[in-house]
Amino acid sequence: MKRRIALVVAAGRGTRFGRALPKQYADLAGAPVIRRAVLAFLRHPGVAGVRCVIHPDDASAYEAAVGDLGLPPAVHGGPTRQESVRLGLEALAAEPPDMVLIHDGARPMIDSNVIDRTVAAAEAHGAAVAALRVNDTLKRGDAIVTATVDRNGLWRAQTPQAFAFGPILAAHHTHAGADLSDDAAVAERAGIAVALAEGAEDNLKITNPEDLDRARRLLDCRALTVRVGQGFDVHRFGPGDIVVIGGIGIPHDAGLVGHSDADVALHALTDAILGGLADGDIGSHFPPSDPRWRGADSAIFLRHAAALVRGRGGAIDHVDLTILCERPKIGPHRPAMTARIAELLQIPPSRVGVKATTTEGLGFTGRGEGIAAQAVATLRLPPED
Repeated sequence: MKRRIALVVAAGRGTRFGRALPKQYADLAGAPVIRRAVLAFLRHPGVAGVRCVIHPDDASAYEAAVGDLGLPPAVHGGPTRQESVRLGLEALAAEPPDMVLIHDGARPMIDSNVIDRTVAAAEAHGAAVAALRVNDTLKRGDAIVTATVDRNGLWRAQTPQAFAFGPILAAHHTHAGADLSDDAAVAERAGIAVALAEGAEDNLKITNPEDLDRARRLLDCRALTVRVGQGFDVHRFGPGDIVVIGGIGIPHDAGLVGHSDADVALHALTDAILGGLADGDIGSHFPPSDPRWRGADSAIFLRHAAALVRGRGGAIDHVDLTILCERPKIGPHRPAMTARIAELLQIPPSRVGVKATTTEGLGFTGRGEGIAAQAVATLRLPPED
């Protein structure tokens, strides 16, 4: 198996970032930017190890960021990125890998798919750069447009950039001091053909605080998984003159029979949320055998389910409820039900769907023997790992 090493270049000062600490050591959702970049390669099965290039003044910040990861000693970089890469490559030459993946320490959002594609392209062609096609219309000019540039065949280069080790080291030696913008340019200057591998929009480079904010938002999205739960409940009619549905008391010529207030709608919603949590059902949390719940307001059950979601660091995105009955008429009470459910779940009414339908005279609901309800809940939860 070929040995591949990632060279993470993090010796820049990041003057455009505008903060005392260089951008590669800025906190990004609880971890330094450089740590996230390094971990992406350490966790990749096709990468044997990681070596970092840093500024000599950043030794303490570097140790705090990645000192627990068991990396080999960092290489001190030079005054330019090109020189820093050359110094890093020379440090690898003592035990040369078959392939080196050169990556910016300020690109923390690199994922395994981009690494896979870049490696595959480099294996096939000897060198490759992760890049994105230019989709926007390009203009040349200063304050005034002087020309429109044809975007056909234009790409935005990212990292990693992967190379057979010997040729890229030789290219850096030959063209040292040329002040080229990236390692693909060094390879091109040396006559090495560089393949294009599809990058990713999320693989952004942190240059200013706005980029850091964007990365935080992306991590917020990545950090949540979507769960969908469903619930179903039935209660039969019995003595009484009011039914409670969706937290609203509706006058009727019968009541609903149940251990609690028999709110079929809130019971279905509670089970849908518990299902999304994979946390049993309403009976396991509020056993019918427990006298505490005799005649209880079902709002207690729904609030409990919502609190479990929040306790797991999650959120309820949306609930959808369908009530099945011939009578009473649900339509006149739908706005009140929607508002009450939204209040109990602490979500906007726009995220609560309440519908009603009959069964065209069929089945127990059609015969007027009871009411059924089914519900779906969409949750966002942090992944368990």
